[in-house]
Amino acid sequence: MTGSLITAIIPTWNRAWSIERAVGSVLAQKGADFELIVVDDGSDDGTAGILAGPAAGGQLRYLRNPGRRGVSAARNVGIRAARGDLVAFLDSDDEWLPGKLKAQAEYMAQNPDLLISQCQERWIRAGRRVNPGLRHRKPGGDIFFQSLALCLVSPSATIARKALFDEVGLFDEELASAEDYDLWLRVSLTRPVGLLDRELVVRHGGRPDQLSSAPGLDRFRVMALKKLLAMPLPADKEAAVRAELARREAILEKGRQKRLREGLGADF
Repeated sequence: MTGSLITAIIPTWNRAWSIERAVGSVLAQKGADFELIVVDDGSDDGTAGILAGPAAGGQLRYLRNPGRRGVSAARNVGIRAARGDLVAFLDSDDEWLPGKLKAQAEYMAQNPDLLISQCQERWIRAGRRVNPGLRHRKPGGDIFFQSLALCLVSPSATIARKALFDEVGLFDEELASAEDYDLWLRVSLTRPVGLLDRELVVRHGGRPDQLSSAPGLDRFRVMALKKLLAMPLPADKEAAVRAELARREAILEKGRQKRLREGLGADF
């Protein structure tokens, strides 16, 4: 067993069709000392019943938000309840490959100055394996500048010391989407992101219910960039943030003009 207790956190909402697979991939982890917290964000599709057995058997802690508050709030509930020194996230439609927690815990032990690291992913779309493009390969080190244009950290692939959230704050519950983009920018602003260059996560994508597929994503990324500009930034990073903000605002304005021409109104 690795030395540090790891808290695995799965936020979920109406994912009865996939939650058992996600939970099973955590409970099957070997060689790591971990606890599992599932935070149900007000599901009404039978999720609670699926989790009742494992919760009663002590295999996981089941926490339920009384109403839907969003994925950020669900993750934050898990972080606050975590007993581990390390925190790992898993989206409820993804799964971990065997040995994921052990490998990442060992990597963090070998790199004690790191507060966060990630691994590579295996992508499945519409039931078929696809190869991520080169720009989607997970990077390591100082990733701030390249992360402005594209979110390069995936929650399901990360492991972090709980102290990280004391330093940079939690997920922003005001952001309905791009909440991970916002957090990883705040992290990478001052901290390197370690990389264990192994595929240890299966990421299932290509469905319209995913936040990354939701309309208006750029609007929330603009909000995240404006938050950064309210912070003290080195001159080079401030210039890069302003340039990316201008680019995204131009995209939003182009979309607004198109909707006006089509008679759909300016708002989403």
